[in-house]
Amino acid sequence: MTGYTMLRNGGVGNGGQTCMLRWSNRIRLTWLSFTLFIILVFFPLIAHYYLTTLDEADEAGKRIFGPRAGNELCEVKHVLDLCRIRESVSEELLQLEAKRQELNSEIAKLNLKIEACKKSIENAKQDLLQLKNVISQTEHSYKELMAQNQPKLSLPIRLLPEKDDAGLPPPKVIRGCRLHNCFDYSRCPLTSGFPVYVYDSDQFAFGSYLDPLVKQAFQATARANVYVTENADIACLYVILVGEIQEPVVLRPAELEKQLYSLPHWRTDGHNHVIINLSRKSDTQNLLYNVSTGRAMVAQSTFYAAQYRPGFDLVVSPLVHAMSEPNFMEIPPQVPVKRKYLFTFQGEKIESLRSSLQEARSFEEEMEGDPPADYDDRIIATLKAVQDSKLDQVLVEFTCKNQPKPSLPTEWALCGEREDRLELLKLSTFALIITPGDSRLVISSGCATRLFEALEVGAVPVVLGEQVQLPYQDMLQWNEAALVVPKPRVTEVHFLLRSLSDSDLLAMRRQGRFLWETYFSTADSIFNTVLAMIRTRIQIPAAPIREEAAAEIPHRSGKAAGTDPNMADNGDLDLGPVETEPPYASPKYLRNFTLTVTDFYRSWNSAPGPFHLFPHTPFDPVLPSEAKFLGSGTGFRPIGGGAGGSGKEFQAALGGNVPREQFTVVMLTYEREEVLMNSLERLNGLPYLNKVVVVWNSPKLPSEDLLWPDIGVPIMVVRTEKNSLNNRFLPWNEIETEAILSIDDDAHLRHDEIMFGFRVWREARDRIVGFPGRYHAWDLPHQSWLYNSNYSCELSMVLTGAAFFHKYYAYLYSYVMPQAIRDMVDEYINCEDIAMNFLVSHITRKPPIKK
Repeated sequence: MTGYTMLRNGGVGNGGQTCMLRWSNRIRLTWLSFTLFIILVFFPLIAHYYLTTLDEADEAGKRIFGPRAGNELCEVKHVLDLCRIRESVSEELLQLEAKRQELNSEIAKLNLKIEACKKSIENAKQDLLQLKNVISQTEHSYKELMAQNQPKLSLPIRLLPEKDDAGLPPPKVIRGCRLHNCFDYSRCPLTSGFPVYVYDSDQFAFGSYLDPLVKQAFQATARANVYVTENADIACLYVILVGEIQEPVVLRPAELEKQLYSLPHWRTDGHNHVIINLSRKSDTQNLLYNVSTGRAMVAQSTFYAAQYRPGFDLVVSPLVHAMSEPNFMEIPPQVPVKRKYLFTFQGEKIESLRSSLQEARSFEEEMEGDPPADYDDRIIATLKAVQDSKLDQVLVEFTCKNQPKPSLPTEWALCGEREDRLELLKLSTFALIITPGDSRLVISSGCATRLFEALEVGAVPVVLGEQVQLPYQDMLQWNEAALVVPKPRVTEVHFLLRSLSDSDLLAMRRQGRFLWETYFSTADSIFNTVLAMIRTRIQIPAAPIREEAAAEIPHRSGKAAGTDPNMADNGDLDLGPVETEPPYASPKYLRNFTLTVTDFYRSWNSAPGPFHLFPHTPFDPVLPSEAKFLGSGTGFRPIGGGAGGSGKEFQAALGGNVPREQFTVVMLTYEREEVLMNSLERLNGLPYLNKVVVVWNSPKLPSEDLLWPDIGVPIMVVRTEKNSLNNRFLPWNEIETEAILSIDDDAHLRHDEIMFGFRVWREARDRIVGFPGRYHAWDLPHQSWLYNSNYSCELSMVLTGAAFFHKYYAYLYSYVMPQAIRDMVDEYINCEDIAMNFLVSHITRKPPIKK
């Protein structure tokens, strides 16, 4: 205790010993730290280097930690246990891998079975859907039959009249002839087809006096008419041409009457005869005025009230274009609406009413009451006052600069040549037509000529004199194309013309152009109109129009058509069933025996108008916007609405009014077999497809070893007479549906696009519904037409290389549209789609629909 205390206190005696102990402790700590550093740092480095050097040696025997032969590492017991464990684990891993591969193969097999089951389920759904559609169609057919609830009628047996029939009892007054007492209906049954026998004028004495141009034009149009027959015994109507007579021949009435009564089939009174007196000049003789025509109808351009029998005789247009069609290139456009002159009139009155009444005393004896007042002086004064007022630019001339044309008494004679008159009318908004001062002259060839020329160039006729009988007045609604004003209202004419709006004026001009083209322009139109007038009066339907007979090219089918995934991928859209029953044709037009009565005025006064003038088509006519009716079977069906529905019902029924309808694909091709085959294969599985008509436009036949695809519907290959783009629109008899899809052989359309276009067309059956669009307009700076094929928002036509249209337009394009247009298509080998677009828009006044 004492030593410790001393040492702590730093006693002097023990100081050396203390220093030694401190030094010794420091040495030990330093050595210990150095030793630990050597062990912890250098030894691992040396060991790592040594081991690395040994493992990288080339000799296998030098490796310490490498694999050794003879299980040298398993000498130690625990090492042996580890080896056994490793081997057991390796075996188990191998077994697990084998089981995994076995399970994977079983999973793959099960996946294949699942896919097969899915396909079988889809096929079963498709079969079920087709069965449902078949059941639905069968139920619909059954409902249709039950709704009709009437047996199909066969045509009655035609009763032929006796060769020498006794005829009807004569009327008390010949002027009292009407259809009910002067026409023999027994010769014209409903099913007769309206046979017409035309006498050969050259076999009679008056035939040598006829104007050669008139006679030649009449004979040419009679030979081409579908109603003309050479069997006079079965004829319903007999036609004889008696004029126009050549100058200076004067045929006495007694001589002409004697020759008429000597006709082989006159039968004492001339019933069911039509005597035609066509005029080419404004002063054509009124041959039949003092001739007793019996029960025969008279068709001419000049009538006195004493000889005209309303509802029986016919006022016809003068034959201006005898042997040639009018030049449509010289006809002015219908716009602008307003022209240079508000109205014009040129004429000279040769003989006054008073002198006419003094010279023709026989006329006074036939008049009842006082002679009519002569308003011509008042008309002259009023029109001159309007001209002098200069409120509007008008031109009236009451004295011809040159010698006036010959005319009848009290009639305003024509001035100048026809070309000069037409040039003036082209500058006129309205054309005044002053009727003869003698009111007993209900119509004259001079007035008819003025009317013809005004309609030809688009000047709206203004007829002063309500007593006038315009051509075909009991059929045509002249108030839609002309103004008929009583002469006492001449002071109000200027106000009346100024009050017409541009839209009304343009509508009247269009209607006048339609009437002129359809009923006045050529010899064919005049003769067809005369026959159509009589046929419509006696309620006989038009004859069926001819269809183009398809000359089929034999071909082999049997190639399995594949399905283009781009064509078949429609997502969840239900396009409709692929028909499992035979192709279903559109019902034929069955209302022909009643349409003549029910659509009396609409058919004659609306485009396409010639429905009664020309033979009817097997399918329904496409009427204009004023009469939005289409239909097949026993009744009209309106466009839009109907038996469609909404949602799924609308989709399943395709919209429209007829749930059951198909369409025909018409494909034009020319020596492109591979392209054609690919296009046909793309139609495989297309719903609502009736058949495919391939128009083979090449003189070279298809290859004999060519195998055509089997697409589930018939493929008809039609051979044409010549290479023409007009063949696309021929009404082939193999087309049995109203809907036609005109398509090029290289067009690519998906099925959903075609179905969408078909549905839209069913809601707008009177229009073209298609896919590629074009734009055209009048280029004012360059004074030419602009045609643009670039994509834009402004479209005016749809190309028929991929478009739906009604088969009715194929008849109009091929048989009614002027031949000059089809000739131009052949000349340029192009523009047939433009012609079809203009035709449809001209008829319907509607644009096409672009999809």
